Amino acid sequence: VGAGVAALVVVLLVAASAVVEVGGDGMLRAGRARIEVRHLGDAQGFTGDEARRKRGVDLHPRAWHLIRGGIDPVVVIPLEDPDDPVPAWVISTRTPDRLIAAIDRARRGDAEPVTPRTPGRSVRRRPRGPAGSGA
Repeated sequence: VGAGVAALVVVLLVAASAVVEVGGDGMLRAGRARIEVRHLGDAQGFTGDEARRKRGVDLHPRAWHLIRGGIDPVVVIPLEDPDDPVPAWVISTRTPDRLIAAIDRARRGDAEPVTPRTPGRSVRRRPRGPAGSGA
């Protein structure tokens, strides 16, 4: 019974974890938040001590952040929307290079929906065709 409860807890934690993805619709989603990539500046990835500083003493008080425990690297994405009071998004991710590349592709308009995952894996979501089309 104890092992079953432990397995259920793990499954629930994984299912409830925040997803970071760049959609083919030009949106960056991080957890429940989303923003159009046209409002984003050049993203930068940080690891090690630099990442700890970006999550800590260098974290702007108005920055929006999705910081997940146990994930060291972060991506800092400045916002270029003058009407948005948030200066940047700070997102922890195991694959900062993939997230930055996905944002860059989406900003250029040649994005394929990608959810950055652990190294060696990525989940690609392809739009489904109309119902009954067999696509």
